[in-house]
Amino acid sequence: MTAMDPNQESSKPVSEQITLSVADQSPLRRGGTAAEALRETVQLAQISEEAGYSRYWVAEHHNTPAFAGTSPEILIGQIAANTSRIRVGSGGVMLSHYSSLKVAEQFSILNSFYPGRIDLGIGRAPGGDRLTSQALADPRPLVDVEGFPGQILDLLVYLRGVRYDGNPFERIKAFPGPLPDSAPEIWLLGSSDYSARLAAMLGLPFAFAEFFGMTGATGPTVAKLYYDNFKPSNFLSEPRLNVTLQVVCAPTTEEALFVASSRQLTRADRYLQLGIGAGLMPPEEASVYPLTDQQREYVAGFSNRSIDGDPEVVRQGILKAAEDFGTTDIGIVTNCYSFEHRARSFQMVAQAMGIAP
Repeated sequence: MTAMDPNQESSKPVSEQITLSVADQSPLRRGGTAAEALRETVQLAQISEEAGYSRYWVAEHHNTPAFAGTSPEILIGQIAANTSRIRVGSGGVMLSHYSSLKVAEQFSILNSFYPGRIDLGIGRAPGGDRLTSQALADPRPLVDVEGFPGQILDLLVYLRGVRYDGNPFERIKAFPGPLPDSAPEIWLLGSSDYSARLAAMLGLPFAFAEFFGMTGATGPTVAKLYYDNFKPSNFLSEPRLNVTLQVVCAPTTEEALFVASSRQLTRADRYLQLGIGAGLMPPEEASVYPLTDQQREYVAGFSNRSIDGDPEVVRQGILKAAEDFGTTDIGIVTNCYSFEHRARSFQMVAQAMGIAP
């Protein structure tokens, strides 16, 4: 169950209906390497599977000193090979950089190796700055974002057998093709009403990126728009919404806020140009980093959109988000300096929400 229907009552409380998933951006720490960050992503996927999480999605970023994941399709293969049950996917592939056929072929191959376990989350954002986007497209011109809906439709043709009039590539097949009883599950990712409307129109599941921390209070409104405008499709009869939250859980709220200070400072640097350098700063430094009152207020704005605290604080925050968004499908992003703190946070969230085996 992913959407909470107000006209139906479940025999279970909402806390027992929640399914948890992971969205991993493969964060870089100061003094660490991208290779370490990628190996930690695979290790964290193994920990998450044992803790009872249902999905593990990896992000796509380019030319950024904060995240190591540039090629989710390769990372997905490594994660799936080192786990056995958890669904693995992209959160997401930035489709505007690529051809729909190539993406369909990549995920069709992944699905052939790991049938029934592969998700293809797709996004419209560039995953980097404009110059980086130009480099990714070179020597071709940048793709006009107006063509994004058509790219999604082509993906549905290649991976789900959708047909439409006037398709110039109707005879093209994305080998090896979907298996008789499974195909990659396609999600549309976004943080705006545009993505919600498009997902609803195409009858696709929608993942809302609340973890961006820049959506203000608009998230539940976007979710309602998706629900209200959803049109059933051949592969999804009812709306399916995921909301992904920024979370740090620790034994005490004081420690959680201390651990989260590394993430908060890095996020602020992206917009305020603080000059803190590449990679997450140790919390011992981040928590006491000198900021002006105006900068501190800006950082506090991020804190208001995050759930950082002890297990009960986190549990209540997740339940409130589930109620606000009308869904029981919750994703978690946790970025902090120490891998041990990150792994502990996911384990504690799983225990707090009652999903841990």
